[in-house]
Amino acid sequence: MDRLIYLDNNATTPLDPRVLEAMMPYLTTQFANASSVTHRAGRTAAAAVENAREQVASFIGASSKEITFTSGATEAINMVLKGVFERYRTKGRHFITCQTEHKAVLDTFAYLEKRGAEVTYLPVSREGALDLKGLEAAIRPDTVLVALMHANNETGVLHPVQDIAKITASHDVLFFCDATQAAGKVPINVGEIAIDLLCLSAHKLYGPKGVGALYVRRRRKRIQTGVLLHGGSQENKLRAGTLNVPGIVGFGEAAALAGQEVATDSLRLATLRDKLEKGLMALPATFVNGMGTARLPNVSNIAFKHLKADQVMVSVPDIALASGSACVSGTRDPSHVLKAMGLSDADAHASIRFSLGRFNTPADIRACVAQVTASVSKLRAASPIWQLHESGLVN
Repeated sequence: MDRLIYLDNNATTPLDPRVLEAMMPYLTTQFANASSVTHRAGRTAAAAVENAREQVASFIGASSKEITFTSGATEAINMVLKGVFERYRTKGRHFITCQTEHKAVLDTFAYLEKRGAEVTYLPVSREGALDLKGLEAAIRPDTVLVALMHANNETGVLHPVQDIAKITASHDVLFFCDATQAAGKVPINVGEIAIDLLCLSAHKLYGPKGVGALYVRRRRKRIQTGVLLHGGSQENKLRAGTLNVPGIVGFGEAAALAGQEVATDSLRLATLRDKLEKGLMALPATFVNGMGTARLPNVSNIAFKHLKADQVMVSVPDIALASGSACVSGTRDPSHVLKAMGLSDADAHASIRFSLGRFNTPADIRACVAQVTASVSKLRAASPIWQLHESGLVN
């Protein structure tokens, strides 16, 4: 078998060898519980956790006191949305989000709606862009929180988080931002943008799985979130349980590396992504979803009309691709993100996400373009509907 060309980095990234090196002592000889500070081994583990906290905080322009480690972004999302719903009932029960949010947000809001929350789901344009006037108009006196992601996981479309933060701050409404996909690909500085709460996952930026972080702003106002896990005073008394020291150390190293390399990584990935799109857009009846708006530098979501994405992906077994978010992989429903952008079911099912990463090379892109082009051409040649398209009988 040929070497796998991994282009599913939005699902998860490979562990950077430098991150693994930083983790190894805490997987082997430095195995102590970070809460066992009565002895030297425990204090060593605790110091490693606090160093990682500083690294993650520095990565997003925060204070270390504003960082709580979690098992990942999904846990942080649940902690924030459920906690704010419970803690801010006296102000109101109205929340605002977007139709293209990650399922971790949408499913949590569906849960809260059954318990009395009112949620406004903002639409997007054909390119996946948010209407800021529509956002401001949706804010009510009883609105407590706006939950909008920084970058979409399927299309890479970026929301204007600085403008969103200005709107929410002017209305004294909390702004919670899922920055899971944006972290390490575009700069994030919560010291310059009035984001109140933000979540990250290490495995999206070449760190280990099973660890993430929640940022809760302390400098502007006191923000109350829920306690999801009881049973101890770890992590600002917000999350009980023995700390995942190796994972946290890895997260810290991954964040430090991402902070150092984000500019060069982004430029290189944008160049590769543009070459990928130029090559594949030479195919007829092919288009990029979200191309007309600001996007992450590493993502391209491409529709190959009159085909099924699964057909194409099966026919290129040496390339790792995705037809949507990893969290809904295996479902037969069309992508809720692409449907919200106005795509037909057929075009949504024909769309493939290419998400590039730190270890991809120009040779990977050339091979991908060649193999996908050959696959699409062969599949279309055998397709009756494509023959109708060629005859001008269908669009």
